[in-house]
Amino acid sequence: MRWSSFFLLAAGLAATGVQANSGIHTPQDKSQEAKPSKNQTPGASSTGPQADAAYKIGPQDMLQIDVWKEPEITRLVPVRPDGKITLPLLNDVQAAGLTPMELASVISDGLKKYINNPQVTVSVSTINSRRVYVTGEVTKPGAFPMLPNMTVLQALTSAGGFTQFAKIKSVYVLRVEGGKQTKIPFNYKAVIEGKKPEENIELQPGDTVVVP
Repeated sequence: MRWSSFFLLAAGLAATGVQANSGIHTPQDKSQEAKPSKNQTPGASSTGPQADAAYKIGPQDMLQIDVWKEPEITRLVPVRPDGKITLPLLNDVQAAGLTPMELASVISDGLKKYINNPQVTVSVSTINSRRVYVTGEVTKPGAFPMLPNMTVLQALTSAGGFTQFAKIKSVYVLRVEGGKQTKIPFNYKAVIEGKKPEENIELQPGDTVVVP
């Protein structure tokens, strides 16, 4: 009986030890938290897969504003046609024309009147101010938000692909540069076969992909 009691006690302690360690973070976890880089403005940062550091925010973009430990201020906000966003405590803040990092710094500076050392992150969740257009023999023609480094193939995918009448070898991109319209050919069949990868160009705001 003594040995049986011993094994039962040992098993119980082992089970307790496993349970105690699951889902509990020790104080050392704090040392693993991400810290702002030396080149970053204290209290302000920007993230987001949809826009790089040089991206300028525009009207109708959707922004995610995160203020650390301030859930009442953290929110998803649209940029109004006048280029401003509305936030608690700050009311209207100019966003259009700024990069996410610059806007985070503006918000952080404004919140310092109400919050001690505010930590602000701004990310562009959806880019609506820059659009490309796909028209012709595609399933869903229309205007589409322009993603960073968006190519012709990606735009065609956004439009749902071709109809049965599409002339996939004669697709082209219409682009206006310096007041003049240029026509850039795109042979879909050749591109996907790897024969003309150079035709899968990176689109610019306002480009129109035409599928005859």
